[in-house]
Amino acid sequence: MKQSVTDALQQQRVIVVAVDPDGGHVTIKGATDACSVVACSNGTLICCDEGTSQNLDALNPGDIVKIEGPEGRPERIVVVRRAWDELTSPEW
Repeated sequence: MKQSVTDALQQQRVIVVAVDPDGGHVTIKGATDACSVVACSNGTLICCDEGTSQNLDALNPGDIVKIEGPEGRPERIVVVRRAWDELTSPEW
């Protein structure tokens, strides 16, 4: 069966569950509700409306992100929607 655009987007986007800036790890939850941990390097870029940073403090639990790069070792984490924007969404 062919995947719809909406389904494809949901598969690519994950929710940040926890951020460990000192350890360089981000715990994420995917479309299957399974959590996994990704290890970020000093070169991992965090891209969001506020700018681009290599600091994991730019991520918050509840943020919806898209991870780019090899599985488990992201090169870029793109913030698609902030946690506080999710709560004010008209979809609610």
